[in-house]
Amino acid sequence: MPPCRQTPPDQRSAVGGVRTPLTYDAGKKIKGRKRHILTDTEGNLVHGIIHTADIQDRDGAPLLLAEIIHRFPWLRHLFADGGYAGDKLREALRCIGKWTIEIIKRSDVAKGFEVLPRRWVVERTLAWLSRNRRLAKDFEQTIASASAWLFVASVQLFTRRIARHCNSSE
Repeated sequence: MPPCRQTPPDQRSAVGGVRTPLTYDAGKKIKGRKRHILTDTEGNLVHGIIHTADIQDRDGAPLLLAEIIHRFPWLRHLFADGGYAGDKLREALRCIGKWTIEIIKRSDVAKGFEVLPRRWVVERTLAWLSRNRRLAKDFEQTIASASAWLFVASVQLFTRRIARHCNSSE
């Protein structure tokens, strides 16, 4: 009888497909994946994308814009974090033509923590979404399943908000 050979872990067939490689962003010290989300002024998730961590923020913004341009043609003005400033985002907006963007930057003279206008809405939404167990850590094998859980958590959050409003009006 021939000796048993152990198949290396990367060659085994996994249920659900191939795992997305985990990468590292040295600037933010993040291993794994990054989330880019677009919210309305109330903090409701409009759209979001997840990608590997080695893509910088300013390179991830055009990816998000490319996905929402046809889904939400009525959008006209966007607010973005200072990390999204750069030529790639401006070039992507120039191709769209109708949209304007306002970059919200932190003041150079401010010391310590400072609440930035408009940005806190997105940060609050990310905090609400991170309360979901499946989004608290990166448990998912693929980017597709991580994206699906992002939208499931958003639907759950929005449903609870609507239910709370309906119950309080009775």
